Amino acid sequence: MFTESAQRLRSAVPLLAQTTLLNETRNSVKHGAALSRVHGRRHFNVSPCLSVRYILDKVRTEKPQPHVKVEIPGLERITYADRMHYIPGLSKPKFPTWERSYKDQQHYKCPKAEDMPLYKKKPCYVFHQRTNVVEGVKQALWLTKSKMIKGLPAQVLSLADDPANQIPNQDEMVQNAIKHSRFWDTTEQRPPRQKFCLSLMRNLLHLCGGLQVRHPALGRRILAEKYSPVATWSRGEELFQVRGQNGLLSSSTAPLPVLAGKEEVQGTVDHTLETFYPLSPTIDLSIIHLYQESNHTGFRGDYPYPHPHTLFFMEDGSTVKLLADQLRAKMIMFAFGNALARAHALYGSEAGELDRPVVVQAVGSNGRMFQYVILQLNTTSLQSDHGAKNLVWVEEDQELYDYAKIRPLIRKKVVQVPAGLSGYQPETFRKFLSLYLHGAV
Repeated sequence: MFTESAQRLRSAVPLLAQTTLLNETRNSVKHGAALSRVHGRRHFNVSPCLSVRYILDKVRTEKPQPHVKVEIPGLERITYADRMHYIPGLSKPKFPTWERSYKDQQHYKCPKAEDMPLYKKKPCYVFHQRTNVVEGVKQALWLTKSKMIKGLPAQVLSLADDPANQIPNQDEMVQNAIKHSRFWDTTEQRPPRQKFCLSLMRNLLHLCGGLQVRHPALGRRILAEKYSPVATWSRGEELFQVRGQNGLLSSSTAPLPVLAGKEEVQGTVDHTLETFYPLSPTIDLSIIHLYQESNHTGFRGDYPYPHPHTLFFMEDGSTVKLLADQLRAKMIMFAFGNALARAHALYGSEAGELDRPVVVQAVGSNGRMFQYVILQLNTTSLQSDHGAKNLVWVEEDQELYDYAKIRPLIRKKVVQVPAGLSGYQPETFRKFLSLYLHGAV
């Protein structure tokens, strides 16, 4: 019987596990013990194959012990280093690492993080373009020490209500811009979001730029992309940074006017910031130890358009897919980073409460839904919750249109959604135009 079981095991068990298994089986049979007692367990109503499988699984899952080389003084190994070639029976020599006398980028070895000159024991939490915060706007408001106000300011919304500030045939031109991005700018049946989202934003900016004839101040702006600002601040006992590329930036030669006066800013002193305990405010933020506490706008000091005006975010799903609340949090964080970097460049790092606050706008879109944010940086003293707070105006989930179908949507032989553009909302573009005209009218 023992011979038959051994033959079965040889056909099903790997060669490395056969020796261990057969030795344990021989010992158990020799001492009159069952196969299931090898590892101190008793298996009732279990076939021998299951017991063998348990032994094999334990042999496979056990981690091999690391091989430790013991060096005894006076008993050094004889190697073939002097012979300069391999000789059977002699040990392999251990040569020192060869270091090149020149720099070779293909064979460069980075030193340890602890040996780098910018290494700090205190971690720094970074918000970058791929960050996806779980708490959304609540987390962004706590990090930036801000108070949120729903809706855009009345003085901004009133800019697009004046007929002198509107585009000729405005609604028709905007609908043509939508159709161009969804229907006319592609040969595919359904253009990808990465294409029509950017195309729509460019078309709307082109329409708004046509008002430069009436308002010459619009010509003192420029669009920049792929720039990387850096803003560093302390919040509580932790250090934070906002850095990285963040979409299109419309910068101007003149700053945006202040929206909230000193009385309204002083009214934020008693405001209590909302927390989200037990979650940490640093959740989903990248942790680094190699950093430098710096604040930089991303441009040189002699840049002719130093004042940030509006940030444009395209949520096309090409990098990280964000929810609407997380997109608004990203807009707040990068608007705050640009404003803080500009404030440090104007007033220094120890400015405290600003006499003239810095205002930055942000527009986010996924090709159909628009989000609007205006941030006013009132103070750079962000470590504690006391004192004046920054102000953030948020306009959420503004639909520009309902559907843009190349083919009609038919269900049960009934046309549910017709082909073409349907459900156009002119009020959404008016808010877009108001933010564009802000500071130039």
